[in-house]
Amino acid sequence: MNEMIERCQEIVLEIYDKFDASHDFAHIERVMKNAEKILAVEPSANEQVVRLAVLLHDIEDAKYKIDTNPTCLEILQSLKADDELTQSVIATIESVSFSGGNSKNVTSIEGAIVRDADRLDAIGAIGIARTFAFGGARGRKLYDTEENARVNMSEIEYRNKETASVTHFYEKLLLLKDLMVTEEGIRLAQQRHDYMIDFLKQLEDEIGH
Repeated sequence: MNEMIERCQEIVLEIYDKFDASHDFAHIERVMKNAEKILAVEPSANEQVVRLAVLLHDIEDAKYKIDTNPTCLEILQSLKADDELTQSVIATIESVSFSGGNSKNVTSIEGAIVRDADRLDAIGAIGIARTFAFGGARGRKLYDTEENARVNMSEIEYRNKETASVTHFYEKLLLLKDLMVTEEGIRLAQQRHDYMIDFLKQLEDEIGH
């Protein structure tokens, strides 16, 4: 680990540890491991850009934004990253957000890697755990059999309505497998997707729906 990445990790650790369990520093560590798996088969990618973007990608998440926290730009400036590196990292981070399916286009291999790595942590067993951790932190219902999943949402509509946790699977998580970009991301997503399908079938049986 180079000095800039190590210092960045020290800075963000203090910020993420104030977030709930769905977006804490353990999430960042898992996304980093996912990114490393994809990096291993994408040798043309700039590893420094990927690692910095992973560390910073949730710092300005609207769900957790606090005015006293530094922005990604401010952190990169404090690390003395040059303009080219700073712009590459910020562009990579901008590729990550789902925003109700209104994601920005991926314009680089680094953006593809970080987006796939983050989305892999949103599905499978850990995705299930994170969904209910976030829902619990926000006081949301586990499920609502009368609630219909929304489609073709704007970013504002996606963020503003507090749906039940299970509804989130149909509005986002089950869509992610087909939105993966890298070959390795696509491969890794399939098993995690299948696990969620099995979980939802079991849940339906248990609630008698």
